Amino acid sequence: MELQDYVINDIKPLLVSDKISDLKLLFNELTYSHIPIENNGVYMGCISETDAHCFEGAKTISDCNYAIEGFFVRPQTIWLDVLEAFAQNDSNIMPILGENNKYLGYYELNDIIHLFNETPFFAEPGGILVVEKGVNDYSFSEISQIVESNDAKLLGAFVSKADGDLVRVTLKVGNASLNEIIQTFRRYSYIIVSGHEDDSYIESLKERSQYLDKYLNM
Repeated sequence: MELQDYVINDIKPLLVSDKISDLKLLFNELTYSHIPIENNGVYMGCISETDAHCFEGAKTISDCNYAIEGFFVRPQTIWLDVLEAFAQNDSNIMPILGENNKYLGYYELNDIIHLFNETPFFAEPGGILVVEKGVNDYSFSEISQIVESNDAKLLGAFVSKADGDLVRVTLKVGNASLNEIIQTFRRYSYIIVSGHEDDSYIESLKERSQYLDKYLNM
């Protein structure tokens, strides 16, 4: 999954010497939650729209530098970590920094979510199975072995919940009925939380993957 094609560089970072009124004007023209800030060609961080509207327009950004949030990703950061960075920073724009913290551009949240929905986990036909087991007893190698021993393909798996001593794993299985796979998981002492062979559950998961948009009021 190549993220280079999704780098956008149509926003030039504001300078710390620029006025807050310039920052507010830019927010009024755009739909982004944050704007990047630079000082002498070096990325400093981002200021959120919420913070910008709390400051007097006549002040400079340097007067309010305590509000600058220093989040960013690198060009080599994988898409899943980029998505996590969006969620952790409540942002819909993610600056990309190269060597010497030089600003290269940014990712837009919608583009990364689109990539998420194009992964085989969502795009390929198959069934969803949710299993639980003790945190010290499960392994992804064992989960793969169980699925593949039933002549099925594992299209994706992730830890969807960790609660005390139990770990819940959601997996996508292709090319097989879930019934035999479920019975095998039970023989390996996994708890079957749910199993879905129809596409409606996949569509529901796709809708839930939009939570970042809703959370950020996109």
